[in-house]
Amino acid sequence: MTTILKLGGSVITEKDTPETVDSEALAAAAEAIGTADVEDLVVVHGGGSFGHHHAEAHGVTATQGSQDATGVYAIHDAMGRLDDHVIEALQGAGVPAVPVHPFSVASRDADGETTLPTDTIERLRAEGFVPVLFGDVVVQAGAGATILSGDEIVVLLARSLAADRIGLCSGVPGVLDESGAVIDRIADFSAVAEALGGSEATDVTGGMAGKVRALLEVGTPASIFGPGDLSAFLAGENPGTLIE
Repeated sequence: MTTILKLGGSVITEKDTPETVDSEALAAAAEAIGTADVEDLVVVHGGGSFGHHHAEAHGVTATQGSQDATGVYAIHDAMGRLDDHVIEALQGAGVPAVPVHPFSVASRDADGETTLPTDTIERLRAEGFVPVLFGDVVVQAGAGATILSGDEIVVLLARSLAADRIGLCSGVPGVLDESGAVIDRIADFSAVAEALGGSEATDVTGGMAGKVRALLEVGTPASIFGPGDLSAFLAGENPGTLIE
């Protein structure tokens, strides 16, 4: 059973302080993953105060590119350093984690369609490693480099690897309704559109509406939950909000 787990940037970093890891939260997440000993796992993490800080400084988004090599490298380098922290924490918890840098393998065409080859990822899994990817810059035809979010990577991997389960560990306990309560299950976006900002909500900002839309399209059962429910998800439960 293939499981894709995303650790949100807000979970593993102090988002208000540039390039600051939330060491306690990262260690707890790594320990939960190590203890669970999931048979076939791929991990993705967000940028938090590392990637987002530099992307904003250089004006690079998922739709606005840059051909400034200095700025592109600054974003990628920051994400690589965060990934080093994640790999170190996971290996310290007994997880055979190794990095896969999306900037080196992914590409995006002029229409914004992203290609993420998974041959290396599949070989790593076959050899017993846990591939760890992260939100990164990606070369885009005619635009230089744009942002490839961790959420998009999760979707691409779920399709390519025929994932059985997806887990998004975020800074909130799940998808919230208008009153702030966690929605247990979502099978139709229209049923929660108002709570998520209306039917015209998009994923341009990387908000919850975009996550829900994308996960519904994939079709793989996906749970959105807070850090306290990570162990439950890895044990096979569906904490927070189940999207299917």
